[in-house]
Amino acid sequence: MSPSRLDATFAALADPTRRAILARLAAGEVSVMDLAEPFAMSQPAISKHLKVLEGAGLISRGRAAQRRPCRLEAAPMAQANEFLERYRQFWEASFQRLDVLLDEMQANEAADKKRARKTPLKKETK
Repeated sequence: MSPSRLDATFAALADPTRRAILARLAAGEVSVMDLAEPFAMSQPAISKHLKVLEGAGLISRGRAAQRRPCRLEAAPMAQANEFLERYRQFWEASFQRLDVLLDEMQANEAADKKRARKTPLKKETK
């Protein structure tokens, strides 16, 4: 995926209205009028969001008479997921190393407590 395409995908996903539109489209093809219905914004405002999503390749629009159905396009989301997957793997490995370190520290602490119970206190002599 080209950096500009990835930038466009993440820029489009940055807006909560556009994410909500994508969530509705995940259930299937929807007309522009139906997409605009739950939002408290004008038809031109929804159209601007759709243009951003279309420019990022996240949706495509068809034409059926006067109806303009929108559909979700999965490829850009899959490419963004591949990009993020590399970082998930990095963080997962980091957390696994942290888990090992914490386990070692807890084992050492338990061993120290066990030794402290077995070792009698020395009495001070004057």
